[in-house]
Amino acid sequence: MHPARIAELLQPFLSNPCHSEPGPRPGGEPASLSATQLQSISTYIDILQHWNARINLTAIRNEEEIVTRHFGESLFAAIHLFPKVYPVSSVASVVKDFDVDLAEARSPKAEARLADLGSGAGFPGIPIKLWAPNIALTLIESNHKKATFLREVARSLTLMNINIQTARAETLPPSTFDTVTLRAVERLPEILPTAANLLAPQGRLSLLLSSPQLQATRSTLPHLRWRTPIPIPQSQSRILLVGTKEPTV
Repeated sequence: MHPARIAELLQPFLSNPCHSEPGPRPGGEPASLSATQLQSISTYIDILQHWNARINLTAIRNEEEIVTRHFGESLFAAIHLFPKVYPVSSVASVVKDFDVDLAEARSPKAEARLADLGSGAGFPGIPIKLWAPNIALTLIESNHKKATFLREVARSLTLMNINIQTARAETLPPSTFDTVTLRAVERLPEILPTAANLLAPQGRLSLLLSSPQLQATRSTLPHLRWRTPIPIPQSQSRILLVGTKEPTV
């Protein structure tokens, strides 16, 4: 798929006009993706379509829908989780206008440990990594075929500091990650306590879910401090919900 068309389809997800917290860029301007990031998404789509013919990674086959439903939603989460991480192509202008330290913006040091639980086809974890390349990403996927797919994507996109765990989340050490993401997982109420257990103190649980799941989610994890849910563009019911793990006293 042509990168220019990908950029056009993703633009509604890269702006943040209705949210009261700081936007993806100072001044409320929409974020943008570099040519390299857009080409990576194009390559990712090609690999996904090829593998989808062999194993069921996504029920969506139309490439434009893949961009909006999978990449759009994932990048919407990314700009809210990491609003101060900008594509390298835009760093220079951001530094000039907003006094951001260039060396820090380009630093290869991992600034956050993020786990994508039940990663499946790699959403939202890999798009978040494309947006914020400095994070240390762990993709947790117990299905061996899907884990093999994730390894091919990581290799093809030359992603660094990425760990693919072919294991159940319950077997991983607790309090390990600064951020844990969940999207389109089965039996959500059952997996939520496991996801919260993986969070370090002050860690964030980022959920991409439908609004009817909101009340049950908050009830399942009442000890998290929940932010106001954020509606996802071009959806009538999908929301981004982020909760923070309070430190134990």
